[in-house]
Amino acid sequence: MERVGILVVSYGSRAAAMVDAFRRSQEYEAELYIVDKQRNPFNVKHAEKHVVVPSLSTEEIVKFARKHRDKIVFGIVGPEKPIIAGVRDVVEKETGIPLICPTKQYAIEGSKVAQRRLFQEIAPEVNPRFKVFDPKDYSNLDQVKKPLYEWLDEINNEVAVKPDAPAAGKGVGVWGDHFNTREQLYEHFMANFKEGPVIVEEKLEGEESSFQAFCDGNHLVPLPETRDHKRAFDGDAGPNTGGMGSYKDKGNYLPFMTQEDWEKEVDIVQRIFNKMRNGGSNPGLRGIPFYVAFIHTSKGPMILENNSRPGDPEIINILPIMKDDFIEVCFKIIEGSLTRVNIENKATVVTYKVPPSYGGFAEVFPDRVNKNEIGTPILLDEAEMLMSKHSEKLRIYPGSMELREDGKAYALGSRTVCAVGIGDDLQGAREVSLQGLAAIKGGALWNRTDIASMEHVGKSISHMEQLRRLR
Repeated sequence: MERVGILVVSYGSRAAAMVDAFRRSQEYEAELYIVDKQRNPFNVKHAEKHVVVPSLSTEEIVKFARKHRDKIVFGIVGPEKPIIAGVRDVVEKETGIPLICPTKQYAIEGSKVAQRRLFQEIAPEVNPRFKVFDPKDYSNLDQVKKPLYEWLDEINNEVAVKPDAPAAGKGVGVWGDHFNTREQLYEHFMANFKEGPVIVEEKLEGEESSFQAFCDGNHLVPLPETRDHKRAFDGDAGPNTGGMGSYKDKGNYLPFMTQEDWEKEVDIVQRIFNKMRNGGSNPGLRGIPFYVAFIHTSKGPMILENNSRPGDPEIINILPIMKDDFIEVCFKIIEGSLTRVNIENKATVVTYKVPPSYGGFAEVFPDRVNKNEIGTPILLDEAEMLMSKHSEKLRIYPGSMELREDGKAYALGSRTVCAVGIGDDLQGAREVSLQGLAAIKGGALWNRTDIASMEHVGKSISHMEQLRRLR
């Protein structure tokens, strides 16, 4: 069996799922060189070489790649920060190792303003009404208040406030969630406006879905639709998080969607791709340049935002049920010859366990926190034993977890570990995911219990039926 050296730039369970997919290759023996944000126990166990780079800086990634370039055939990048920083441009220039992720020019999640303007040019029907406020247009920052309030009058206050750059200021804020008065909105707006341009756009009502597609620069290969749950608590209550879990139904689209919805999404993203490749091939787009947050409204599918990377958790719904060899898929992406990817006709449910501080859980539900377990090691033995017995149904992927000198793993501040349930229907997959989580002990971890529940999915279906009647 041919050995293939693969560079993996890692952060969280998403990269652990990639590592697992590489390891399951039947055609190649994966030799993994992993640059990690921390000592993820799954990655440490399976890496040929593993290095921790907390900042995931381009310079340190290049240094590691250069050191092992004689062994590495290609690389793949999961987290957004190095992609936006142009890690592919630098690694390919300095080492000759081809990377699977967009180049800096095509990492369009780096600017929400550029995204909106691009979509307005190509597919204006998918854009909410929006207005861009740029500090460069004002000699004094306070001058923005009058035009901002005029825009709020026009749009009836129901808006989302988004900084142009990722992680700038206070981040995205939504009327009714983060602020309920103009004064609160203005405070949120100004915290972002001091950092750079801000978009204030129409708040949309609907049901969200995540569209992802592999791209080789010549072809766009859509993957089955997934649904992410960002709210911290059951019933979609609490603050937005990085994503508490996600689900994928059998087939290409979700229970609340129609075939027409799915085809519209594919058409929209294909039009964006055609524009960006300018009638020919554009290798700068290879990877997953289109991980699109759609919202299905009374007007049809519209775009909330686009990301230039695989989704976390959404790609974790897909990788465990790929029929095709993931290493071979990556070779085809690099060659520009990927025309399809075969996925098992299964449902999958991803659910995360997270620490007590995550999402403010300990403050909202202090009585539900096992204080004796806070800071204790995370014990995966029982869950891994369960996975070994049911490998076709369950996957366990550590995320924000650190292997320490005592040989034990501990939770860090973000999403600690996820369980992927695979089944013939959503409820079967959900049950397996929750069983996997129940077998993970320690750290006073908690999780949502309603990801992909019949009640939750039923509400989404009813909501979309109501919205379609308004068309």
